[in-house]
Amino acid sequence: MTAALEEVEHAKEDLRGSGLAALGVTGEESSPGFVSVLRQHGAYPLAALFLLYIVDQFQSSAINTLSPEISDGLGIPITGVAALYSLQALMASVVSLPVAALVQRVPRRAAVSIVTAFIWAAATGMTGFVAGTLALALVVAADGASSASVRAVHPSLLFDLYPPAARVRVFSVYTSAVYVSLILAPAVVAGLAFLGLTWRGTFLVMGAVCLLVACFALRLRDPGFGAQDTALLREAVRAEIGTQVADDTELDTDLRFFETVRRVLMIPTVRRLLVAFTFLGMFLTPLGLFLTVYLNDHFLLGPAGRGLFNSLTPVGSIVGLIAIARVGDRWFHGDPGKLMRQTGLIMAAGVVALAVSALMPSLLLFGVLVAVALGCFAMLAPGMLVGIGAVIPAQARSHVIALQGIATFGVGSLVGVLFLGGLQDRYGVGAAIVALAAPGLLAAALLASTSKLVGPDIARLVDTVVEEEEARALRLAGTKVPLLAVRKVDFAYDQLQVLFDVSFTLDEGEMVALLGTNGAGKSTLLRVISGLGLPSTGSVRFNGADVTFLDPQRRVDLGIMQISGGKGTFPRLTVMENLRAFAYPLGRDKAAIEAGIEKTFEVFPRLAERRNQVAGTMSGGENQMLALACAFMVKPKILLIDELSLGLAPKIVGELLDLVRRINAEGTAVVLVEQSVNIALSLVDHAYFMEKGAIRFDGPAGELLDRGDLLRSVFLEGATKGLSR
Repeated sequence: MTAALEEVEHAKEDLRGSGLAALGVTGEESSPGFVSVLRQHGAYPLAALFLLYIVDQFQSSAINTLSPEISDGLGIPITGVAALYSLQALMASVVSLPVAALVQRVPRRAAVSIVTAFIWAAATGMTGFVAGTLALALVVAADGASSASVRAVHPSLLFDLYPPAARVRVFSVYTSAVYVSLILAPAVVAGLAFLGLTWRGTFLVMGAVCLLVACFALRLRDPGFGAQDTALLREAVRAEIGTQVADDTELDTDLRFFETVRRVLMIPTVRRLLVAFTFLGMFLTPLGLFLTVYLNDHFLLGPAGRGLFNSLTPVGSIVGLIAIARVGDRWFHGDPGKLMRQTGLIMAAGVVALAVSALMPSLLLFGVLVAVALGCFAMLAPGMLVGIGAVIPAQARSHVIALQGIATFGVGSLVGVLFLGGLQDRYGVGAAIVALAAPGLLAAALLASTSKLVGPDIARLVDTVVEEEEARALRLAGTKVPLLAVRKVDFAYDQLQVLFDVSFTLDEGEMVALLGTNGAGKSTLLRVISGLGLPSTGSVRFNGADVTFLDPQRRVDLGIMQISGGKGTFPRLTVMENLRAFAYPLGRDKAAIEAGIEKTFEVFPRLAERRNQVAGTMSGGENQMLALACAFMVKPKILLIDELSLGLAPKIVGELLDLVRRINAEGTAVVLVEQSVNIALSLVDHAYFMEKGAIRFDGPAGELLDRGDLLRSVFLEGATKGLSR
């Protein structure tokens, strides 16, 4: 079995290069022509999503430009309008996670995009009818909630509609919709103001335009998750290993919503970028208000002048997107880290340009520097989207982009408004713009620092896909796969790493022991197997299926059960109540549960005598016996036992060992963590010796029991080091 797994490991190495190429990492700074990509994959989906993104910005852009008029018309303080602006962003961020959950299992992202477009079209038009703060808050919230599809669904769709070779350019075009809207919406505001329309009429016109665009998008279709990368990678691996049939596993191991969120938060690139997004939100959210107030107070520009200014400065953003489109794909193909590093440096340059702009005496110089800064900021989105999308599974992209929105517009935006929004009152709006450089530069530094993380994270994603297909190939070929396979697991408690590259296997019906001194990582490894701890790298497979990030409850349902020494029962419940509590994997058939309990009492007669006794009043040995009885009744596929003999008399330990043998004889495989070498090796078939979080050596129990040199090297050396401290 170990030889088969070693063959899988060699095959993974051979396939890694082609896997990286399928995800767009070729090591060469070259890319196909963009026009040819659009001809092959179609320009309509990009055009439809581009237009939807434009009109999605109409309400927020108009509120930003018309904030003084809305404030006067409804009697709302300017800070109240800013709060509503933040409410819109917050709603879009918070609702994006439920939207991601909605589209997780079934690809219906196109339908969600279309329906929500009609909702925000109605909300934009209804803004013109509001009569007070509450009504305005409701339509703003509705628009923000429907905009969640733009944040959570559109980028995920684009990943699956267009190949990695052109993604920076695709996202540059798509992202430019924001800046086209920033040009178009203020220009429309200025034009309609010139024609004599009030701010209410402006929103009605914009709502009608949104409705037309929603109708144009009705032909959008969802291609399926990973259609342009992960699916192609799987096909390449299957072709290489000669399998073409669909997966044959009957286990339900697909990650659910919270499991997916937890899984992506374990990816180092994602964690670092989420912190960067938080500082980015602190920087960007007050910025729009500061610029509007600065134009109004310092340069005395009215609605028409502000609208004209706001429609001209985003030209710099479009220039920035053109620049990143020309080089971004080549950077990514050659080295994904280079794309992230260069993007961080570009953002830092933009922050500096913005800070200097507040010191400029003339409107022209101020506008030029603001345009330069906005151009730098515009280059962030394509680079960050492509970088973060490349390190996560296709089904999880909506989740990560939703989390990014929460970090930016939820946490970061809220902090920015609360703590930085009043800077202009204390120090003046010019000084406030300069002060925003602090969170901006922090965001840039964090973004650049992901350059060392993104490459290894992409490689791990490739390894995961290849490993899944290799395990599947073994099953389809009739090769018996291990019941449990722990592969290259690293685990840390915060910054303290405990497990290092741990691998071991367990076959059906086998008993293995994990041996080592205190602190060797044995109990931690059991926690990883049972789902109580998530590894930072590596995988845990059950019958060939990946269960690395499944919740503990779902692992119990699959047949993985753990007993912790002295903690395996509920002390305030009786013996009978404990058995019933542990019987939930048996379903709702009360008759079957009662029959199982009675059969358990036949095997554990001492517990039958104490069936109504509270577990906390029984001895330690009897509590261990009760825990084993629960396992016997449930009949798990794998039983993890942590410190069976802890604090027990030898006679009691002997009785418990007989019970473990009985459970194993019923078909349950056992992993035993035990301090006593003699006890463990007399019971198990195979033993693994751990030291300092790593497997030091392993072998058949009978042979290891005769290897005193190996036992001394682990236990005596560890004890000596412990005393020397």
